[in-house]
This record gives sequence, C-alpha cells and structure tokens, in this order.
Amino acid sequence: MTGLALPVLILAAGMSNRMAGRDKLMEEVDGTPLLLDRVAAARATGQPVLVTLPPRDARPERWNLLDDLPVAAIEVPDAEDGMARSLAAGITALPEGAVAVMILLADMPEITTEDMRRVLDAFDGDMILRGATADGKLGHPVVFPFRDFTALRSLEGDSGAQVVLDENADRVRAVSLPYSHARTDLDTPEAWDAWRAGRES
Repeated sequence: MTGLALPVLILAAGMSNRMAGRDKLMEEVDGTPLLLDRVAAARATGQPVLVTLPPRDARPERWNLLDDLPVAAIEVPDAEDGMARSLAAGITALPEGAVAVMILLADMPEITTEDMRRVLDAFDGDMILRGATADGKLGHPVVFPFRDFTALRSLEGDSGAQVVLDENADRVRAVSLPYSHARTDLDTPEAWDAWRAGRES
C-alpha cells in the first residue's frame, strides 16, 4: 500500500428515510456525530478522503461538519435516485492517479482505522477486497481497483456496487475483520437503540 493513491470514498448522501425524522449520520458515537467519526477514522489511514453528500440545503448540518476539514465534499443532486448516483459521483471525483478506491458506508460505526488499513494492505492491483466478519460473512469496506471504475460510474438504482461484485465474483477476496465490524450498519432508531444497549452491557 505504501506510496499508492488508494482514496477512501465515504457514501453519505442518503436521506435517513428509515430514521423517523432523525438524521442517522448526526447520531452520536462517543460524543461525536457519526459522520465526523467516520471521516476521522478514514483520514487516519493517511489516504485522501472523499465524502458524497446530498444537496447542502437538504442536509446543511452534514456540510457544516465537513466545511473546515481537508476532505473532498461531493454534492450528489440526484442522491434520492439511489446509492448508484452517489457512487458514480464519488468515482468521477477521485483524484488523478488513484489506483483503487475504498468504498465506506457512512452508517457503519464499528469499522475502525485499523480495519481499513487491513483491507488496504491486502491490495494487489487486481482483486476486489471485501471486509468480512470473524465468521466469514462478506461485508464492508470494499476496495475496487482502477479497472472497475468505469463499471462503478455506470451503475443505476439503489443496489450500490452489488452488480459489479456479482459480475466479478471470481475476483472478490475476503479480508477478515474482528467480530461483526464488517456488517454492523445502523439505519433505524431500533438498530441504534440495540447497538447502544449492547455497548453498555
């Protein structure tokens, strides 16, 4: 990984439609809004960080969090059309010379900087890398080499990069991460309540 440009692309353009009016990315993790926590973890890898966001007037508080940080904030005007729009916008905005991209979903609070480094360190220039749970279930983050950028830019709908993963199943390599880090995502109030209760027990 040393010397290679492997940017981290945080997908944060969703509208938290399952959160009963709350913004999941503003929910606090150890006193810090989730979005800010995810950005800090990604920045600590030493790689460039890009964040896709809905239009500023739709979620101004997310933009305000990032305004003074050395990250590339990318507006996705058609974010409501699905995750594919966010992915395409992020891939298009990658810095010149990027040999791969790590896709990180913003609502996954258990993925640590060390987890990201473990996946990035496995990069070999060709394989698609996927974080996996300790018992082998595939999850996130996902690293796509440059050869997949065109396919990612052409995606449609809300299935994210699953189509690219399915079409290249022979190139997908799992990278084991601790516990359930790779699959813990929080997109409902109930999921947040259960996760917080589990941390306190």
